[in-house]
Amino acid sequence: MSSDLEAKMRLLMPEPQIPVERTLALIKPDAVDKEEEIENLILQSGFMILQKRKLQLSPEQSSNFYADQYGKVFFPNLIAYVSSGPSVAMVLARYCAVSYWKELLGPSDSFRAKRTHPHSLRAIYGTDDLRNALHGSSTIFSAEREIRFMFPEVILEPIPTGQRARDYLNLYVKPTLLAGLTALCKEKPADPMTWLADWLIEHNPNKPRLQHPVMEEKHQG
Repeated sequence: MSSDLEAKMRLLMPEPQIPVERTLALIKPDAVDKEEEIENLILQSGFMILQKRKLQLSPEQSSNFYADQYGKVFFPNLIAYVSSGPSVAMVLARYCAVSYWKELLGPSDSFRAKRTHPHSLRAIYGTDDLRNALHGSSTIFSAEREIRFMFPEVILEPIPTGQRARDYLNLYVKPTLLAGLTALCKEKPADPMTWLADWLIEHNPNKPRLQHPVMEEKHQG
């Protein structure tokens, strides 16, 4: 294997010591019209979107979701705001997802975000100290609770990391991907990403194949 391909594979292999996490992202009613734009920024920031659903929370559901804020002065306005229209819930994954998503969001007060973190999502899409456009889990434990709240059917199995992840990639991904990267280097297409995607689909070893050839029917004249 060439050093160039080895370097490509190292970029694709996860570091064993880096924890892969899940976190919940919620696009609130005031920013739903920017859903596609926000999703693109999420993907460009290295997150995978594992689950996604559009829903409208009732005041009761909103109160249950924000139960940890109960009793605070802003709580009634928060519940009215979150239940005022449809929202988009997403399960995001990457290493250190909780902290990276919080960093991408910026301060919860959009006024403050605009002053101190002008490139954060809340600075860009938020309106004021209440209508801040997006929600993110504060800890790994709250992420698990919030994901189960929004996606009750999801089974939160541990994401493979370290040697388990390497074994999985070596067995199911690396052989086909290396062959595709080798073919890509030989072909040097103008759009390498689309070319590689098409090549992987065509050479997918798990692609269903006909067990028996379809015989052409003979018609008597």
